[in-house]
Amino acid sequence: MPSRPYAVLIVEDEAILRLHAVDLVEEAGFTAIEAKNADEAIAILESRSDVMLLFTDVHMPGSMDGLRLAHAVRDRWPPIKIVVVSGQLKLDQNQLPADSRFFDKPFQADKIIAELRAMITS
Repeated sequence: MPSRPYAVLIVEDEAILRLHAVDLVEEAGFTAIEAKNADEAIAILESRSDVMLLFTDVHMPGSMDGLRLAHAVRDRWPPIKIVVVSGQLKLDQNQLPADSRFFDKPFQADKIIAELRAMITS
């Protein structure tokens, strides 16, 4: 692990679920950055260069949902790894951007932590 932890951008409109994701990211050893929607996430990405991974829910208000956000991030910031989560949809790998993962909610914390570590350090 580097002396300065990698940053993970968490995009989730529900505060309780966002806090849970922050806990997971920090437990994995990374710095968590929070956004309530895709517009906020894009603004953060435009102002920071340390984000290594996007962790986004699919369903949220705003100009785009999490799946559209994931594709926009892949197009504009190709090095960023992407994790998409949803409790309402089951996405196939062909619906996701390249080099991304999908997890159903509720997800198992240990599996998410292991996947974050594997994706960021690979």
